[in-house]
Amino acid sequence: MCSWCWGFHPVMEAMREQYSDRYDFSLVVGGLRTKGEMPWDAAAKTRLKATWQQVADTTGQHFTEKLFERDNFEYDTYPACKAVVTVRELWGDAASFAYLARIQRAFYIDGADITDLQTLKSYLDPEKEEEFVTFYESERAEVLMRHDFSKARSMGANAFPSVVRIDSDGHMVCRKGYQRIDEIIS
Repeated sequence: MCSWCWGFHPVMEAMREQYSDRYDFSLVVGGLRTKGEMPWDAAAKTRLKATWQQVADTTGQHFTEKLFERDNFEYDTYPACKAVVTVRELWGDAASFAYLARIQRAFYIDGADITDLQTLKSYLDPEKEEEFVTFYESERAEVLMRHDFSKARSMGANAFPSVVRIDSDGHMVCRKGYQRIDEIIS
């Protein structure tokens, strides 16, 4: 539910496609906005619309305005973060990237409420839904998600999106904020 991360999606996918033979790619969720941090009022909607327009202008990604038609909405990234962590834990990194793409598209293009567990599970194959819900509701999912939040901060990823490269000696380089692929690679 980070609009700059949605804008970054094509860059991330291009990096994964071009450099998967040289790097392992993993998602770490940062917990951008959790419960109660953003009142849903006219001022918030205006700020959010302006940000989404800036992201669209910069990245070429599309956005729906369906969200702004809602009278009530809790802009809470917690459920989506926990869902991505659940998918990553159950089915691996590749599955988490694919799932992230589905729920980002659902939110930003279709206007789906990805703060809702029923909605989140609907972007999985039906035979995986029960296992997903069981793990999502577990203490382990909660612990792993909070670990991701801490890990992101410890790697310097305090702006989203961030790309962290870790070399074989464990040295980290963190590139913060939206960047084109050529900027990251340089």
